[in-house]
Amino acid sequence: MSKPISDFIEKYYLHFNAASLVDAAKGYVSHLEQGGKMMVTLAGAMSTAELGKIFAEMIRQDKVAIISCTGANLEEDLMNLVAHSHYKRVPNYRDLTPQEEWDLLEKGLNRVTDTCIPEEEAFRRLQKHIYEIWKDADQKGERYFPHEYMYKLLNSGVLEQYYEIDPKDSWMLAAAEKNIPIIVPGWEDSTMGNIFASYCIKSELKTSTMKSGIEYMMMLTDWYRENSGGKGVGFFQIGGGIAGDFPICVVPMMYQDLEWHDVPFWSYFCQISDSTTSYGSYSGAVPNEKITWGKLDIDTPKFIIESDATIVAPLVFAYVLGM
Repeated sequence: MSKPISDFIEKYYLHFNAASLVDAAKGYVSHLEQGGKMMVTLAGAMSTAELGKIFAEMIRQDKVAIISCTGANLEEDLMNLVAHSHYKRVPNYRDLTPQEEWDLLEKGLNRVTDTCIPEEEAFRRLQKHIYEIWKDADQKGERYFPHEYMYKLLNSGVLEQYYEIDPKDSWMLAAAEKNIPIIVPGWEDSTMGNIFASYCIKSELKTSTMKSGIEYMMMLTDWYRENSGGKGVGFFQIGGGIAGDFPICVVPMMYQDLEWHDVPFWSYFCQISDSTTSYGSYSGAVPNEKITWGKLDIDTPKFIIESDATIVAPLVFAYVLGM
């Protein structure tokens, strides 16, 4: 079978960050081949960067067992799904004046680096439908996680009328079809989280209708206990922040706080980071620091690729998929 991308990076990516990319990709493949499972964490604006074009295939081919992502990544994949043609690219974003930024705001275009998300077509189009699902659960006294409400929204088919990209390029659709578990720490720090809070302030919804971050940690604890046998669970971290920091802590929490001393460490670790190694920075910490926190073992395969995740992640995933 032809593998043009894999063959290319093996031939030319021989040193420094390029070599780290290849080593990490090979380690990912080896981990899966030995029966291991992999968590992938998404920080930054990876959904707006359209990572779904390849990440969805990773999910479909069972290369990902569980996901942790920010609330922004959870919702922005759906926004791209239903409003792609309304997005605006601003290639000269570095040159924008404050007035030009203000003009974008007045047009309902919220900028993420070189890409503007259209508020009316993206945020509001989702809002009216997700509110109905929230309200239905609220009235029935039911409670779900943020990603479960998104799955209900996708599975209802109500968004199909708006689809503007090939559904195969939506990682959330792929995840919903597999019912893959998603951890969304700090979901409140997202547009949909803000919208949900506004309904609670107006007493239209109860805060208890949305399950909390503590409950996400409890859910992850149960999942890890059930899935960490054999080769164990690996950790592939894209970016820094809460999407990675929250779930990786489940291991020391179980060992140190619950005193479950049979809990295995994460059995593979890779981070793609553009944060240079620095003092006090979690994103810029070298993987060995995590040994001192009870997250990784001495012998855990550890990789760090200091580069742009929008360039690196598709290459690693292409290698894992044998492309």
